[in-house]
Amino acid sequence: MDVMDLPVLGSTLFFTIFSLIGLIFFIRSSVKDRTQRIRAWIDNPEAGILDEIKTYFNNRAYRITNIDPVQQAITFEGNVQASPFLAVFLSLLAALGLLCLALVLAVFWPQRGFLFFFLLWLAPLAGTFYWQKAARVEAITLEVGDPDQPSHPGQYPLTITAHRDELRELQAQFPLDWQGGSSH
Repeated sequence: MDVMDLPVLGSTLFFTIFSLIGLIFFIRSSVKDRTQRIRAWIDNPEAGILDEIKTYFNNRAYRITNIDPVQQAITFEGNVQASPFLAVFLSLLAALGLLCLALVLAVFWPQRGFLFFFLLWLAPLAGTFYWQKAARVEAITLEVGDPDQPSHPGQYPLTITAHRDELRELQAQFPLDWQGGSSH
């Protein structure tokens, strides 16, 4: 190895490690909780819209686990499965990142270059991490608030707290005037 190559190899190693750190955060974010809250205003909660929403969630394999008449809230729960495609994809991304690191380390220390390729055995850990953390029980909460809100007198606020993908599907199914989308 030429002395002139050291800065290039050093910076390549630095950026490879920096990229791997980003990959680790990407893998961790694949299982991050993405619960959000949205609100719509309805004229009358007895008008059937709540029954339609309950039926909608029952059809999507959620079941009612709690009804709180004081808070006027209904809680649904359902099992969310991990995606086999995403588990394989994350493992492949980890394998590519570790391969890049192994190549850079092999060039940096050629006398031990072949040993660094054993890092590739760590790649399935990314898929395993995702698989174990992504399968979980998701909760959805429907709340009907007080109709005496100053901004919408006579209307009831319907607040739904759920995973953002579930909220997108709900908004597409029920064309109400949805507001919000803030993280909870």
